[in-house]
Amino acid sequence: MKHHALEQLQTVAAVGQDYPLQTMSRSERLERWAELLERNPDRRLSTLHQTEYQLSAARAAMRSDGSPISVAFEDPVFRATGLESDSYGEAKRFFELTDAQLHKVICYCHFGETVNAATAAYHVRKALPGKQRGVLTRLHAMFVG
Repeated sequence: MKHHALEQLQTVAAVGQDYPLQTMSRSERLERWAELLERNPDRRLSTLHQTEYQLSAARAAMRSDGSPISVAFEDPVFRATGLESDSYGEAKRFFELTDAQLHKVICYCHFGETVNAATAAYHVRKALPGKQRGVLTRLHAMFVG
């Protein structure tokens, strides 16, 4: 069987996209994204410059080839589940992240021009429910164990 990109198929046939999208929970999407990043943990991925200083419309449109978001967008499962692009705004919507959470994964101010995939995966996992520990919980763990 030969595989073709959707764009290639559309040049020779009418391809309907009326099928229902697959569903994944937020946790499943974040876990899968982290796993995709961890497949090549030493891969250097591009960051986005000063996401926190952009107006929200400009920030939503930000993207970069070879970013952690691009890794997610390359995944056919995510595209079938509704990920429409590799832009900051689309990642925020699709993964249901706050600006602060996505900023920790993708922003230049934390990593410079590139971030390794393992580090990006670590920050993606921190956004999973139950992975965020408050200050009091961390202090308790430090002193009590």
